Amino acid sequence: MLRFFIFFFLFIHSCVAAPKIPAAVPATKWLTLNGQEPAVVARGGFSGLFPESSASANDLAISTSSPGLTMLCNLQMTKDGVGLCLSDIRLDNATTISTLFPKAQKTYKVYGQDLKGWFVLDYSADTIFSNVSLVQNIFSRPSIFDGQMPVSAVEDVLGIKPPKFWLSVQYDAFYMEHKLSAAAYLRSLRFRGITFISSPEIGFLKSIGMDALRAKTKLIFEFKDPEAIEPTTNKKYSEILKNLAAIKAFASGVLVPKDYIWALDSANYLKPASTFVADAHKAGLEVYASGFANDYRTSYNYSYDPSAEYLQFVDNGQFSVDGFITDFPPTASQAISCLSHQKGNLPKIGNALVITHNGASGEYPGCTDLAYQKAVDDGADVIDCSVQMSKDGIAFCHDSADITATTNAMTTFMSRATSVPEIQPTNGIFSFDLTWAEIQSLKPQIQSPFSTSGGFQRNPANKNAGKFMTLVDFLEFGKAKAVTGNAAYLASKKGLGIVDAVKSALTNSTLDKQSTQNVLIQSDDSSVLSSFEAVPPYTRVLSIDKEIGDAPKPSVDEIKKHAEAVNLKRSSLDTISESFATGKTNVVEEMHKGNISVYVSVLRNEYISIAFDYFSDPTVELATFIAGNGVDGVITEFPATATRYLRSPCSDLNKDQPYAILPAEAGALLSVAAKEAQPPAIAPSPPLDAKDVIDPPLPPVANIGSSDGEAPPHAPPHSGTIATSANLGLSLLAILALGVLFAVE
Repeated sequence: MLRFFIFFFLFIHSCVAAPKIPAAVPATKWLTLNGQEPAVVARGGFSGLFPESSASANDLAISTSSPGLTMLCNLQMTKDGVGLCLSDIRLDNATTISTLFPKAQKTYKVYGQDLKGWFVLDYSADTIFSNVSLVQNIFSRPSIFDGQMPVSAVEDVLGIKPPKFWLSVQYDAFYMEHKLSAAAYLRSLRFRGITFISSPEIGFLKSIGMDALRAKTKLIFEFKDPEAIEPTTNKKYSEILKNLAAIKAFASGVLVPKDYIWALDSANYLKPASTFVADAHKAGLEVYASGFANDYRTSYNYSYDPSAEYLQFVDNGQFSVDGFITDFPPTASQAISCLSHQKGNLPKIGNALVITHNGASGEYPGCTDLAYQKAVDDGADVIDCSVQMSKDGIAFCHDSADITATTNAMTTFMSRATSVPEIQPTNGIFSFDLTWAEIQSLKPQIQSPFSTSGGFQRNPANKNAGKFMTLVDFLEFGKAKAVTGNAAYLASKKGLGIVDAVKSALTNSTLDKQSTQNVLIQSDDSSVLSSFEAVPPYTRVLSIDKEIGDAPKPSVDEIKKHAEAVNLKRSSLDTISESFATGKTNVVEEMHKGNISVYVSVLRNEYISIAFDYFSDPTVELATFIAGNGVDGVITEFPATATRYLRSPCSDLNKDQPYAILPAEAGALLSVAAKEAQPPAIAPSPPLDAKDVIDPPLPPVANIGSSDGEAPPHAPPHSGTIATSANLGLSLLAILALGVLFAVE
């Protein structure tokens, strides 16, 4: 049974110094065509959550995005000439049409291809408005709003008076074949309220040129796949691309898929940027890029952070696109308004700590020199060393005692696999059965927690990069460490005393004899914390690995006897049901009333680990825990994302500014869905019991030279704060390791 984990935080001024505040911040000049801030264009409103162009999608886009938002509507035409906002000429992927008229499927030839489905032009506007409702057309997105919202007419979206309006006309030639005219429809609207009109058809843009000029509507030529055929000229788009100056004669800008600018290689990494933006700007054309969404898999260069992708297009120091077409407009808004131009290591806002989990383990194998170096480079306040012991008594940094998941040990030491029920129910290859020389011979492996469930690999180019570090090396690297391991098992069975090893390392490094550095020691065992009570510079942190829904005063008072801070699971702060945030606990507030600091773990960038309420955006999740819940630190595998947020002025909700990164409000998104579509309510987590805080004393370290190392009979059980192999398992426990590398004033 897992007994406890030990964690150490050392705040070292010399390793990560507080950044200097510049005397004056120069005015930002964007590298767009006109030098203005890039535009955020919401494709169908907030279509990353709600069905495209629904009233809810449009309202949420406006309320969560920067003030100059542009709303995009994909124009489709009914048989009686009414304009609708729908992504495709077929209704079946975005509406309930197929269930209402199951035998009405047809086939049309569209630009030389036979397409089968339920086509908009076969129905009158009244039939659609009276019978058909919208559904989410991307299946990984919320389905609880399906069948509840009507299709929007173009006039409906114009009626909400968005700051700017973009009409995308994709199929004019097809509609013209069937006696419908998008140009005539636009003239009936007199182009009023339309800021942009885009189309992949040159003939259509030329046909409305004079009307658009009089209405001061910008025309945008849209490039499709390079090998696709433009219907007016019958040329490939790759051919048209060669003469951008000719486009200036009928359009003021171009819209391209994002890979026209930053293409990916076969391994899913960025190729060097093309010259497209520079060439278009030289021709006097604005450039808009499409294909942005938080829940699309993109380049590994972005480390699953959607903000990083936007910044690649606008804040690379060489060029900037003039706008984005996105399904998640608040993420684009925050990237442009809040996260750009952070060069020069801007100071953090607020006191929340950025704490790594095994270094920057989202980008390199955890607990390796490269993961730690990347964490420091990314501005982490906290780096961690989860300490394990080798057979010959060397303390080193590794996530868990079982090294099978994070090394190639199974191919080298398969015969050394054994069962240790005290640690986990399955066989493993354990560090304390290998010498340090044998461990050094292994290759580290990056852990991708969602590779099995979702196929999300992490940085495969560096999947075996780096080397493991001894505790002594780690102390030399940063004068900071954190330890975790099965100390009770090692002490009673193997004669390996992790607590003693750490105490010795601290003493040898003189960290127990100074007053300028704050040392934090974390464990999920109160007896471990008690063993460090006599050292004045140390601050103790209790890890609570079970989900709790409340922290009554007696429990907080008991914690106060052993610790000055706690590390809590995310689910102890916000309750989640089927990827929706359903509620918020008062645990942070209750801990703070007892003068106990709170850290929350573990945050990851992969969107499948992030609730819909956080917009599938790790930055919004950070804002929810830091600005919303008031935690004192976050434990993350992607420290660059957290430090970027905390260095942004938008993280300060007390500052008067045009845009801020707001925390999510639990339950707000669910309230839009019909009652019968909402996920079932989940039972609240139990409150923390005071007895869960208390643990029995540590067993003595066994003398393996004179005994068989068996555990004493009738060993007392540990407290309820310890997760056993029967519930969470070793891998989840191991990710709660902490350590600090922080500038102390």
